[in-house]
This record gives sequence, structure tokens and C-alpha cells, in this order.
Amino acid sequence: MDKYLHKYTPFFTVLALSGLLFLLWNIISLESWNCQTASTFYQLQNSIQSVLKTSDFFPAIEFNYSFCSHLGQEPSVEEAREEHFLLKSIVWHEPSTLGLSLGQSSDPAQSFYTIQDTGELQVGGQLVVNVHMHNFLGQPKKHGGDFLVARLHTPELAAGVAGHVYDYNNGDYSIFFPLLWAGVVQVELIMIHSSEAVVVLKRLREEQSDRVFFKSLFRSGYLSETTLCNLCLPLNQQPLCNYTDPQTGEPWFCFKPKMLDCDSRINHSKGGYKKHLLTSYESQFFQSGVNIKMPIHSSGVDNVTVLPASQVQTKSTHLEFTPSGFYYQGLWRPLRGATMRQFNSSSLISQCLRGKMVYMYGDSTVRQWYEYLITHVPELKELNFHSPKNVGPYMAVDVNHNTVLRYRCHGPPIRFTSVSSAEMHYISNELDGLQGGPDTVIVISIWSHFSTFPVQVYIRRLRHIRRAVLRLLNREPGTLVLIRTANLQKLDPESSLFNSDWFSQQLDAVLRAMFKGLNVELVDAWEMTLAHHHPHQLHPPPDIISNMVNFILSHVCPVRRKRRRL
Repeated sequence: MDKYLHKYTPFFTVLALSGLLFLLWNIISLESWNCQTASTFYQLQNSIQSVLKTSDFFPAIEFNYSFCSHLGQEPSVEEAREEHFLLKSIVWHEPSTLGLSLGQSSDPAQSFYTIQDTGELQVGGQLVVNVHMHNFLGQPKKHGGDFLVARLHTPELAAGVAGHVYDYNNGDYSIFFPLLWAGVVQVELIMIHSSEAVVVLKRLREEQSDRVFFKSLFRSGYLSETTLCNLCLPLNQQPLCNYTDPQTGEPWFCFKPKMLDCDSRINHSKGGYKKHLLTSYESQFFQSGVNIKMPIHSSGVDNVTVLPASQVQTKSTHLEFTPSGFYYQGLWRPLRGATMRQFNSSSLISQCLRGKMVYMYGDSTVRQWYEYLITHVPELKELNFHSPKNVGPYMAVDVNHNTVLRYRCHGPPIRFTSVSSAEMHYISNELDGLQGGPDTVIVISIWSHFSTFPVQVYIRRLRHIRRAVLRLLNREPGTLVLIRTANLQKLDPESSLFNSDWFSQQLDAVLRAMFKGLNVELVDAWEMTLAHHHPHQLHPPPDIISNMVNFILSHVCPVRRKRRRL
């Protein structure tokens, strides 16, 4: 039997090779196959790939992404000048000597602050705190650039306010707090990152802007493919699909599928996060419990007593910093703008939103407001659009009060699980499609998903939104526009590389500058999360969300001042 099989081995080998060549030839000529057969083979290929690759769905692409910010429409002279000004305004102090050892980097445990002796303090005055940074060797630091945040609070009164940090660039800092309530106030100071860590974050932002990568699914009949997408992709690897927005010029690209056309794209989703971004040296500056979001303590007392303004006579104080508001008895109290009202019942909210069209655009932090309203107002009935959970678009209607509430996510880059390509709308284009008017409320939040890109990318996106806002206000000056700022969040060594508060702070400063002087209202999420006693979270807890919504509704339904009789 073995001799018989051996005799025909060459024949079976030739037959097998012929069959294999025939199969390969037909795979190359997929146009002649029916769609079901092609899809079967291709899905088999994808299944094999998914087994071989777990977390790294796509192979790493090594190239410098710093040029991405220059894609899209060429900026005008005025735009280039504005961009230069904005980038200059957020320049961060760097260590005078790069490559310092961990021992020479900032150690929050050995650093300390002192409260400056200002005599008797009263409401309306100012508290000054002096900070002295030391390294792990116990030596004073000689340069600035540490990322510090601070708040002044009184737990018994559920009161809190953010402080302003001034960097002398020599290892010393001053923090200025306005004194807004009477009682014993405590200082809380946190080092989010050392100056040495900030250097690493700056490098990642400029050189590794693809550290969050994206993908899209393409489908035609039974045939489907998934390819890598991003703000820009290398031109020399494979053909690209160009999804640059025709109205704004915002660029977006995907690698072209091997067997499908670019117009067969059906969705956008987050692909994942790149690993192994840091060297072993750089990793030392990102250690939980050591140098990420660590408290800095006082070398003496950490609290002072503030007297009511009427109890002591002093000269007027020049305040170095005026916050947007503060907490007292757990309630946010703005220091400028509309008078804060409390909408503690569904009926009060329903009455305020009567006849209003409320449009919410952006990321998941603005979706929280939408979810808060439909949860607290039973009359708002959500329509079922069969939208993916946490993605949208969403719409809720209160027929009795003629109220419509909408939410839609912003365009790419956005790190949601899966968004239909048909629902990927840029905020500026959406605004251009609105009529506007006194009964229209626009709420925008766009920041977190831009933290991994060069700041120029964010500037360009905000510029398009600002132009659309101005066009809308020119059409209908009575339109109310509110823009949410960035907020602080929980950090660990990994999340710091993608969502660090330092990235958010940089974007936040740009947003405030770009909308300064416009007829829009800022919802100061940065101060509202920093001043509160809750731990920092990307999605703030209900206590903070309720204050944010009350702030918005206070602008939708402002307190009407009584007219003075002549």
C-alpha cells in the first residue's frame, strides 16, 4: 500500500499545486466571483488576522506626525498671525537642562508651601501662598515648569474656589486666592506633573499624534474590509481615501481598502491606543503615588481665618486673579454674567425650556447634560432612532411644552466605539444649517478628543466653529450660545500619555482666547471641577453636573430685573 501511494505522490503533488494556483488566480480575479464567495474568503482572512493580533489590531506605523497640523486649507496671513499668538501664549517653561535624573526631578513629598503673612484677612481680600519645589534629593529646584493646581475650601460650608498659580521659573511659585466667604479656609495644592514629565508630554504631542488610532469599516454587499484612519496617513504605504470636509477643509484620511471603493465606508470608530510610547528613562516621571497628581503639603499651617468684610477696615486689595465663580453650600455662584438660579424640580426646568430648541454638539461631557435633562424631566420623551448607546444622535421632545432637545457628536477625531459615517457631522456645518433665534439654545463641548494632536489642529477646528457662531449670531443675534471648557480628570501612568490635564489645560487656554469678546457664554468646567471636593473625573459626578445645568438654564431663563419707577 505504501509503495502504491509513493508511486502516485508526484501526481498528487502536481494536482495540489495546480489547485492552489487556480485558487490564487481566482482570488486575484475577485471581480469574477460572486460577492458571497469573496466575502467568505476575506472574512476568513480577517478572522486569522484577529487571532494573530489581539490588542494591536493594526501594525505600528513609524513616522513623524508633526506635519499633520498643516493639512487642510492654507491659513491666511491673519489666521497664521492668530495661530502664532495663541501658540506663544501657551508656551510652557522647560528645565534649563534636559535629561535630568529622577532624583533631580520635582518631588511633591519634599516640596512645600507657606501661607504669606498678610495680617487680618477679610472677605474681598486675597490670600497669597508661596510654593517651594524640591527634588528627590531634597535640593531646591532651580527651574519652573511644574504643573500645579490649587483650591481654597471650607468643607463645613461645602465652599471652594480655584486658585491662580504664577511660575517664577526658578523653582518657586505663588498662588493667589480671592477670599469670597468668611470662616476657616484650607489650602489644597496638587502637583499634577513635574516639569520633567511635561517635557515628555510635549514630545508625545508633536511626534506621536497617532498614539490614538482610528479605523473604518467598508462594506459592499457581503464583502467588507476594515482599514486604518487618522488625521493624516503616510502616502507611501498604500492608496488613501480622502474624506476632507468640502465646507471646512478639515482633513481626514483612511487607507483605501484593497477590494472596495472609498465611497463604501459605513462607519468610524476608535481603533485603540499605541503602547510602549516611553523610554525607561521617561517612564520614571509617570508613577502613581509618586509624581502624578500628588499633594504638596504646608511646612506650617494650612488654613487661615477669614473675617466678614464689615468687621475690619483695610485698604482696598488689588486682586491678582478673579475666578469665574465659586461654591458655597454646594452651589455654584458665578461672579459675573447671569444671576444663578436653582431649577430643583422638573416643572421648573420644563417651564424654562418651554418653546425652546436646544442643540447640544460635541463629546460625551456635553452628552451628560442631555442625559441629566431627560432623566430629571419626565415630560421629555426620547425618540428611538436606534442610535448606538453613548453615541447618538439623540432627540427628546416635550409636546406639552413645545420643547425639542437634540444631541449630536462632533466630527473626527472622536474616540467613540462606532459612529455611522452618515452621522459624522462637523459642528460648524451643523450651525450653518440652523435658523437660530431667541428660542434657540446652542451648547458646544469639544476638547478631550483633541488632546493627542498638535495644538494647531484644535485651533483650526475652533476657528471654523467660531466663524459659524458669528454667522449664526449675525443672522439671529438673539440666539444663545454656550461653550463648555475642559475639565480635570483622573490620571494614571497610561492615561497621562493620552488625556493628561496638561493637554486639557493647553486646549482650555486656547478656547478661552479664541472666544473672548464674543457674545457667547462659557461654562467654566475647569474651575467647577477644580473648586469642588469631588475627585477629578473625566465625566464629573451628578453634584457638578446639576450645577452646570443650572448655570445653563440661568442663561436660558435669566432673572428679570424690575424696572425702576420714574
